[in-house]
Amino acid sequence: MRWVLAPDSFKGSLEAAEVAKAMQQGIARADPHAECVLRPMADGGEGTLDALHAAVGGQWLHYSVCDANGLEQSVACLLLPDGTAVMEVARIIGLPNAGSTPVTQRSSRGVGQLLQALLADGYRQIAVALGGSSTNDAGAGCLVALGLQLLGVQGERLQGSLQDVLDFETLSCDALPGRLAQVKLEVWSDVENPLAGEQGATAVFGPQKGVAATDIARFDARIAYFSKLLDAGMETSVCDLPGSGAAGGLGYALQLLGGQMVSGAKAVASHIGLATAVAEADWVLTGEGRSDSQTLSGKAPACVATLAKSAGVPVSLLSGAVIADDAGRLAATFNGCYSLCNRPMTLDVAMQEAAHLIASQAEQLARTILAAHA
Repeated sequence: MRWVLAPDSFKGSLEAAEVAKAMQQGIARADPHAECVLRPMADGGEGTLDALHAAVGGQWLHYSVCDANGLEQSVACLLLPDGTAVMEVARIIGLPNAGSTPVTQRSSRGVGQLLQALLADGYRQIAVALGGSSTNDAGAGCLVALGLQLLGVQGERLQGSLQDVLDFETLSCDALPGRLAQVKLEVWSDVENPLAGEQGATAVFGPQKGVAATDIARFDARIAYFSKLLDAGMETSVCDLPGSGAAGGLGYALQLLGGQMVSGAKAVASHIGLATAVAEADWVLTGEGRSDSQTLSGKAPACVATLAKSAGVPVSLLSGAVIADDAGRLAATFNGCYSLCNRPMTLDVAMQEAAHLIASQAEQLARTILAAHA
């Protein structure tokens, strides 16, 4: 049999390429003659660059930019064979690296700095993978790095943290129009939330970044005011567009600069040639750390399933945990949903044994399919 193995990463445990290799090891135990095509996936969040590099290679580019706390760091982005430079927000201002710095003091300035560096080096096809941000500054820091003037009450220039968005007196976006006019800029995300409001960046994603419940309304109102001024200055209307609330409002800032929102999973699938590989397969296997109803909202396994169904190829889900939804949509999307946990175990144990458990479950799935086809 010919298998296509296209899992996402199991966050905190295994990268997508490692998951795919574990699946391959298990299938090989059941069928030593099986042909496995490894196509590790991502949806625009953490691990996107690693998944792309594992599938198609490319050249690593290294730049010095600020992290969310304003400290200098070396960050890698990936130049794909087709000339697209892909940057991963989680590597620049990722939540695990934010430490104890209050969310009001964090800034997306490093994202703008990296865009500026890529522009200076002549890259004109750029993709920004948005997932995993620690900031909630409406992309102000990114915009400041690219020319936005954000001024305080004394006329001092502000750097674009959330606190600066709360405190600024005036702004000027005169240097922004046309800043990326010659660039094809794609913004990869699975988030469709607007910038502000009940479904906006602060209300939905702010708490996981450290925004207190008592501050949500105040922060949200000020971010809405900030975006209205920018929209007016740029003679556009971006703040209510789907995805503007992604990455604490970076989705807004990048669309303001002319970026096009694209499904992260679909973009990765396109770059790694997943549709062609799936069409030539007998069976497709995908997975992620935890699958539930949110999986069907643009996550990598849902994208893989859509491609498989279009090609008429069976597709199964093998995830760390599978939480069935009441409507049964998750089960209906796949030809079998399988969890790693084959006995009572803690999350720590499951994560430590992930590679072994993936291989074991993949082996049993392969044996079942082979027996059915015998």
